[in-house]
Amino acid sequence: MSQRLELLQKQMPSFQYTVDGGILTKEERQFYEENGFLVVRQMFSPEEIKEWTQRFKDYADGQLERKYGMQVVRDISLVKRGGGKQWGEEAITKIQDWQEDEILFKFCQNQKVIQYLKSLCGPDIKSVHTMFINKPPNMGKTSRHPIHQDQVYFPFGPADRIAAGWAALEDANRENGCLVVYPGTHKVGPVEHCYPDWKEGVNKAYWGVKDMPPESAPKIHLEMKAGDIVFFHPYLFHGSGENRSSSFRKSICCHFASANCQYHDIKGTFHENLANDILAYASKKFGHAVNYLDIWRFKCRLVQGKPDPLGL
Repeated sequence: MSQRLELLQKQMPSFQYTVDGGILTKEERQFYEENGFLVVRQMFSPEEIKEWTQRFKDYADGQLERKYGMQVVRDISLVKRGGGKQWGEEAITKIQDWQEDEILFKFCQNQKVIQYLKSLCGPDIKSVHTMFINKPPNMGKTSRHPIHQDQVYFPFGPADRIAAGWAALEDANRENGCLVVYPGTHKVGPVEHCYPDWKEGVNKAYWGVKDMPPESAPKIHLEMKAGDIVFFHPYLFHGSGENRSSSFRKSICCHFASANCQYHDIKGTFHENLANDILAYASKKFGHAVNYLDIWRFKCRLVQGKPDPLGL
């Protein structure tokens, strides 16, 4: 090999968390590689935001029949409080597993989103977990989401071919509980999670990092305008704060993965503890025992490209 070629190879950036293809510029790839997230401003139109928000309200108000397996979630503070309104956007804090709703799934099929995902997941893409998140005002500290890694929930990988797309449907700021991220923590790899010791209580399956970074660790409050989206790696430490405002904070989110990702055995790992937590909830919901991998197979839907018969 010539000295010139060796020099050129040394000068070329080495990418681990992004792949060739898609729309990311060299600078955007380098930023994601270093920080584990990337914010894209004003990707969605007011019309798209209005359509998705109204769809959520229709489910929250009970105007639409839920798709099979769709979950409508209330905050633990409402359960403890008892009484009061149990439906509507004041009460419903999350709708998830909406991958069979064709209106909400437009978010996943948005071509602008897909162009970014091609640089993170590759050409063959599946949605693996869908959420519409609503933070009503006056919900208290239980509206927080502890700092966590998304990968702790996923029994498949590799993690480097998985990415979340979280879009603000209303302005998100520190007052109403915007996302908080710890740049560069995606390089740490998987860490142990547990329920945080919060006296106000913690919502089901809201696990958090057991050994938190020191107070001096750099963190960023991602203040976003309606229509902005952030993509981030599943090992990135992130969470969200309490809504202390008098308004709502809505967002739509999907985790995407390469269709070539493979399921792996979580037995004997700390992932198993969380899986048992989810299985207990699912068995109660459906009235019979449920296989953990079947839950995730149900959540998946092809977004782009070809499915892998041996993959997700």
